[in-house]
Amino acid sequence: MSTIPPILPPGVPRAFHLLAKPTGATCNLDCAYCFFLSKEMLYPGSRFRMADELLEEYIRQLIEGHRVPEVAVAWQGGEPTLMGIDFFERSIAYVEKYRRPGMQVMYSIQTNGTLIDDAWAEFFKRHDFLVGISIDGPQALHDAYRVDKGGQPTFAKVMRGLQYLQAHGVEYNTLTTLHHANADHPAEVYRFLRDECGSRFIQFIPIIERVPATALDRADTGVVAAEAGQVSATHWSSWRDRPLYRQEGEFVTDRSLRPEQYGDFLNGVFDEWVRRDVGQIYVQMFDVALANWAGEPPGLCVHSKTCGLALAIEHNGDLYACDHFVEPDYRLGNILETPMIELVASPQQQKFGQDKFDTLPRFCRECDVRFACHGGCPKDRFLTTPDGEPGLNYLCAGFKRFFHHIDEPMRIMAGLLHRKRAPAEIMRWAQEQDRLQAAAFASAGRNDPCPCGSGKKFKLCHGRYRDGM
Repeated sequence: MSTIPPILPPGVPRAFHLLAKPTGATCNLDCAYCFFLSKEMLYPGSRFRMADELLEEYIRQLIEGHRVPEVAVAWQGGEPTLMGIDFFERSIAYVEKYRRPGMQVMYSIQTNGTLIDDAWAEFFKRHDFLVGISIDGPQALHDAYRVDKGGQPTFAKVMRGLQYLQAHGVEYNTLTTLHHANADHPAEVYRFLRDECGSRFIQFIPIIERVPATALDRADTGVVAAEAGQVSATHWSSWRDRPLYRQEGEFVTDRSLRPEQYGDFLNGVFDEWVRRDVGQIYVQMFDVALANWAGEPPGLCVHSKTCGLALAIEHNGDLYACDHFVEPDYRLGNILETPMIELVASPQQQKFGQDKFDTLPRFCRECDVRFACHGGCPKDRFLTTPDGEPGLNYLCAGFKRFFHHIDEPMRIMAGLLHRKRAPAEIMRWAQEQDRLQAAAFASAGRNDPCPCGSGKKFKLCHGRYRDGM
């Protein structure tokens, strides 16, 4: 069994974030777009259960590897609640055994919510867990892809689990994946999460399913949107048919989010949020953007200059560079053989994190919103730039659409923060902009340029609605 080395290796971080997967990729659902289910094939014959010996070693090394007074113990899957409550009770006992005096440990778990009952909710409340619930919007949008092993819808079970959390006063947030079925409905999805789920902390995760050319050879479907590089995904009848490695593929499935669709979705949510919910509802993407506009650390690797401090540990102790890179090429080692902190600070992992910036194409380096974007997640940087350089993010067009749209209100909110004032004051500005625009619409002639700035004549833009067209 490994131990913390007496001398810390060069470049060791004071803190890092680790997603632990006690069941590996095992899940009770079969969400059509899930990239992680196929990871079971990395461990043929495994029971996919984190052993108690490893659980204790994981908790010990995690705590000893931190040189800060706060440590996050974060569980994910697959579906981590399949381990049962007793497993997590033992994990907390190990935390109490190894944590230093005065150290605060924060517990979180990401779950599909279908197995949460009264006992789970009582456990989460008793130990101050932050519970992330995966839900993709109202019933029709959620059930489009989030189904169980029998192909049956799961919305009712998720909402039941959420109700247990609410009844016990458990702190929770929502994670919504954006895909072909729900991304054209920003207001509907946002209002559902805010009003029906009572979510005050909202995350949106874009679904991008890459498809290698070899998969097309066995798919008798062809390209359905050549200009977008999209192919039909209907030939993947089970997770065993899906590509094992995410870092391969020149195409994306037709379930995947389109870049412009992503930008439009975020814009639609932002336009409602900035008018009524600032300071009340926290949308992760908006918080990250505001931090970048204010010149503060964004707190999310996707839109940070570099990455490498958000890793994943599998059920057997294998440590990987990132949750999105659980593949042999990105396996750092096993914590039962090499101390966790050595793996986290290894040259391989440091290079992985630095490559996010070092491999950024010139097109991105010269972009006017690079400060807010930083190239996005490396897993999605598989396009070529207009001048033929590899490494452009698939979502680039969506990022630009969103970051340009929010530039003025973000600059105002950043200014408010710098003056020690509440960003929520932006809502008065947004409401005044609406008043001014309504007045401009009311006085615009049919052949005048539309006041919205589209460049179209008023009669061909917002004037259509005034004239009843």
